[in-house]
Amino acid sequence: MLRWLIGGGREPQGLAEKSPLQTIGEEQTQNPYTELLVLKAHHDIVRFLVQLDDYRFASAGDDGVVVVWNAQTGEKLLELNGHTQKITALITFPCLEGCDEKSQLILTASADKTVWNCDTGRQVQKVSCFQSTVKCLTVLQRLDIWLSGGNDLCVWNRKLDLLCKTSHLSDTGISALIEIPKNCVVAAVGKELIIFRLVVPTEGSLEWDILEVKRLLDHQDNILSLANVNDLSFVTGSHVGELIIWDILDWTVQACERNFWDPSPQVDTQQEIKLCQKPNDISIHHFTWDEENVFAAVGRGLYVYNLQMKRVIACQKTAHDSSVLHVAKLPNRQLISCSEDGSVRIWELREKQQLAAEPVPTGFFNMWGFGKTNKQASQPVKKQQENVTSCLLELVGDLIGHSSSVEMFLYFEDHGLVTCSADHLIILWKNGERESRLRSLKLFQKLEENGDLYLAV
Repeated sequence: MLRWLIGGGREPQGLAEKSPLQTIGEEQTQNPYTELLVLKAHHDIVRFLVQLDDYRFASAGDDGVVVVWNAQTGEKLLELNGHTQKITALITFPCLEGCDEKSQLILTASADKTVWNCDTGRQVQKVSCFQSTVKCLTVLQRLDIWLSGGNDLCVWNRKLDLLCKTSHLSDTGISALIEIPKNCVVAAVGKELIIFRLVVPTEGSLEWDILEVKRLLDHQDNILSLANVNDLSFVTGSHVGELIIWDILDWTVQACERNFWDPSPQVDTQQEIKLCQKPNDISIHHFTWDEENVFAAVGRGLYVYNLQMKRVIACQKTAHDSSVLHVAKLPNRQLISCSEDGSVRIWELREKQQLAAEPVPTGFFNMWGFGKTNKQASQPVKKQQENVTSCLLELVGDLIGHSSSVEMFLYFEDHGLVTCSADHLIILWKNGERESRLRSLKLFQKLEENGDLYLAV
């Protein structure tokens, strides 16, 4: 109830009371994040976080400012000013191995149609030759270049020289970019995926070029999320809940899931159908993955899609009160999600043996309970369902601290969790037991340095 009072702007009370949202008590024994630091530096919505190394991260948002932080102490290290409008993309550009210059660059794009290249708090260079807002950035470290996506696709080198660009693609612009093999990139443009191939300079030609190779038209609505899964596949998700797994080499569809809108039998059917008619309830906002599964943020829910079985093996259809914006998989079979409702929740993926299902009737009349069941047809289905091992997502932690939408987060193995929000704040969530041990260790070290430890003994 506290989260509702803090967040404000909730759904009507009638809908809220019928929501099957999981809750957890104050005794969250599996939630390690019992301490927090509130970091204040921004004056508007903080939308982006990027990890710089094992102890630093950068934040950016609608105030046009980039801030570099120490993830251990929460200290503000740098503040980078220059954009006149909100920042629309943030990415790091690591130096090549063996390069004499070891500094790491930060690339930021903005609605003021510029890209800044920031290093150690100084502006290295500014690019302002864009015809449209830059919506996404990606780095091809192997080629030591980076790409910007707006109404066209531009290729740049480390010195911010424009190497080549496409013609005008669409007024909607490129919403996401990823790198795939054979010097290719995939761009999400509206409901289309466009495959581009980069032509690298050779002895015969010193010019860079970018060529359109193919358009994939399998989605029925705008693509919201695009990500590499492994060396064989990439995945896309759309506004109407379409999840498609693609072959990364020949760009064919490996698998497709469009059943996120199916009514749940555990709740009132009419209510569920009414809720699912809202497009936002099934929009796929973000993906994360491991060797076996793709974890999708679908509307207010979380879904686990198994790559080998090519089906959903676990889900929480109402993981949050509002749309889930970001999700990440942790090493210990745990999952973290954040939402427009202002909450951050920790889930654990657990296996459970599914109960044997009843034989499935076949035919129109059997669907309504008339006639005899075709036992021969139903036996293979029953046998298959008896051997299926399903999973469940169990809520093990609920982090309540933000007063508005949590846009995204970063996970540091040694320093905890970092969240950013529309409330202008960044919260550094700390492992309480670990922090207590560190404080005790520092105290003993200080006593030992001063000689007080031996006096006390």
